[in-house]
Amino acid sequence: MLACRNGTSAPRQKALTLDIAKHIAAAAHAEASKNGWKMFLTILDDGGNVMYVERMDGTQLGSFDVSVAKGRCAVYFKRPTKALEDAVAGGRVVVMTLPGAVPVEGGLPLLVDGQLVGAIGVSGGTSPQDGVVAQAAAAALEAVIK
Repeated sequence: MLACRNGTSAPRQKALTLDIAKHIAAAAHAEASKNGWKMFLTILDDGGNVMYVERMDGTQLGSFDVSVAKGRCAVYFKRPTKALEDAVAGGRVVVMTLPGAVPVEGGLPLLVDGQLVGAIGVSGGTSPQDGVVAQAAAAALEAVIK
């Protein structure tokens, strides 16, 4: 399922494949559709490079850039963007000055055996809605690797 990058010695780096990216995006799409939410769903690899983008019908165009930024933030900081949102809400406004920080829920790192393999960035709904859809993608990844 997950591809291992070629290397001459252990440890071997796990990586998302395009098929898995499409699979987890489909799970995110299903969650968004079920709730009537129109969103951009962006899957990124472990270097923050866009692998797959889906724009649901009727989604506002500005959400594309936001979905990419949320996904990259999750890769760069190896944590959900919700963690940064909570830090800012708790008074740590300095977080907003960090390069690449997007303190808005909807970016989620994708992990396999504790190793970062990529991220999903979701935008188009409210922050909690974006987070719910991102979680659906993460759950789909877990189901694939079991």
